[in-house]
Amino acid sequence: MTDQTLSQALALTPDENGGLGASLSGAFSNAPQAMPPERGAPFGGLMAALAGTAARQGLGIGTPLRSLTVQYLAAARFAPIVFVPTLLRGGRNIAYASVAAGQPDRPALQALATFGRDVPGPELTPLVAAATPVDQLEPTPLDARFGPWFTRHIEHRFESGPRLFGLNPPEAPVLRVWMRTSDAVPLDEARLLFLLDGVYPTYWTALPAPPAISASVDLRADLFGDLTPETSPDGWAFFEFRTMDLGGGWAVEDGVAFAPDGRPLAVVRQRRKLMPTR
Repeated sequence: MTDQTLSQALALTPDENGGLGASLSGAFSNAPQAMPPERGAPFGGLMAALAGTAARQGLGIGTPLRSLTVQYLAAARFAPIVFVPTLLRGGRNIAYASVAAGQPDRPALQALATFGRDVPGPELTPLVAAATPVDQLEPTPLDARFGPWFTRHIEHRFESGPRLFGLNPPEAPVLRVWMRTSDAVPLDEARLLFLLDGVYPTYWTALPAPPAISASVDLRADLFGDLTPETSPDGWAFFEFRTMDLGGGWAVEDGVAFAPDGRPLAVVRQRRKLMPTR
C-alpha cells in the first residue's frame, strides 16, 4: 500500500498485551521511487517518531520529550509492528523510558527516551539559523530516481539547491533546507522527529554519483522545548545538516532544526553504515 497518509502511519493502537500497534506500509519506504517500495524498508524517521510517540502514549507521559536515542536492530517489514514502552523511572519533573519494537521473530528497534518539564533558570541560545525565508524559496521535489517513497510526504525547499554529487566541496559537506510534512499541519513532536531524518545523507553532496548507499544504525535527537501549535503553525522548520566524519565504512552526520522565528528546536546525530559496493 502506497496511499497511507502520515497521520495513519503515526497512529498507534493499544493491543491486548500492553503494547501499541502500528501499520508499516510501502508509502514510507526508503527505496527510491523508481523501484518497488518492497525493495526498501520503513523509513528510519518514521520509526523514531513512532518510538517517541509510543513512550508518551503508552506510559501517559505529559512532559516534553527531551531526548530520544534509537538503535535500528534490523529493517522492519511492511506489516503490523508492535511497540512496547517501559517506564524505567518516573517523577514529577523527569521520566525515563525504554521502547522495544518488533514483528514476529524480528526485533526491529530499541530506544531510550527522556522526558522533562521546563523550570526557571539561566538561558543561552548560541545556535543561529541565518536562513533564507521559506517564502523566498521554491519547492524542490527530489528526483524520483533516488528520492525515496517517504519523501512524497515531505515538502523540501533547499537553499542553493540540493547540492548533490560533488556540488559541495569535501571540506564543507553541508545541506541547508526548509522542510515540512506534506499535510502542512502545525509542527509537533512526532513530525519533528520524522523530519530530522527527512533528507538524503549529506555526504552525497561532496561525493560523485552514483551515491554511496548506507543504512542508519543509530540516531539520537535532543529536543529543546515543548512544541505548541504556535511554534510553527504551517509546519515549517529549517534544518542544517553536516557530515562530521566519513571513513572505514561509516558516516556520522549532525543536524540542527530551527523554528521559523529562528529559535533552535533540536539537534540530531546519526551514525550510518555504508553498504558494500558490488
